[in-house]
Amino acid sequence: MFRLLKLVFIVLILLGGAVIVYAYVGDLSPTQIKVSAPVELDGS
Repeated sequence: MFRLLKLVFIVLILLGGAVIVYAYVGDLSPTQIKVSAPVELDGS
C-alpha cells in the first residue's frame, strides 16, 4: 500500500514538473495579426 502511494506521489511530481517545463519552453503566446480597418467618426 505504501509503495502504491509513493508511486502516485512520484508521478504527480513528474507531471507537475512537465507542466512547468512546458510553460517555460513551449510557445504559449497567441499568434498576433496586424489589423488595419478604417474608422468613421461622427462630426456632429
